[in-house]
Amino acid sequence: MKTIVQQLRKEKNLTQTELAEKSGLSLRTIQRIEAGNIPKGFTLKTLVKTFEIEPEKLISAKEITKIDIAKLINLSSLMGLVLPFGGVIFPLILTNKTRDKKNKELGKNIVSVQIILTVLLSFSLIISPFIQKELSLSFPLFLIPLLTIISLKLMIIIINGISLNKKEDLNKILKINYL
Repeated sequence: MKTIVQQLRKEKNLTQTELAEKSGLSLRTIQRIEAGNIPKGFTLKTLVKTFEIEPEKLISAKEITKIDIAKLINLSSLMGLVLPFGGVIFPLILTNKTRDKKNKELGKNIVSVQIILTVLLSFSLIISPFIQKELSLSFPLFLIPLLTIISLKLMIIIINGISLNKKEDLNKILKINYL
């Protein structure tokens, strides 16, 4: 941010004080922005109006949050279809390695859903033989919860992937975060 605002200010042959007076912002605000703070809301609108540019030109590409890591975290949840706890372990590793706040939050939400589904699957697989024996069924009862929860996991991963592509956010977010 520092170089963009400074560069624009210098192109207009303005000092920090002159830019502050012209924009109506305080000198301290201009100094903070040139020191690296990202302008938001009113300050961003004021600078855009003062420099007569588009907001996208004022905010560098690095500062625009990209959710590619969240998409990768969501995709890594597919490992839960291959490995019993892969849908939790791999997304959790990726979530912990990311530095971006938004991607980390999205990753935590993805992992929380996967934790619930994995616990639900584990519990249902443990009790299904007992239910099968009690009901004297010859059909392997564990297949019903296994296939149901695997289908549910796949559906959630696909819905979240579509939502991340369209809205850059998850479709459904749990109110309780387990991380």
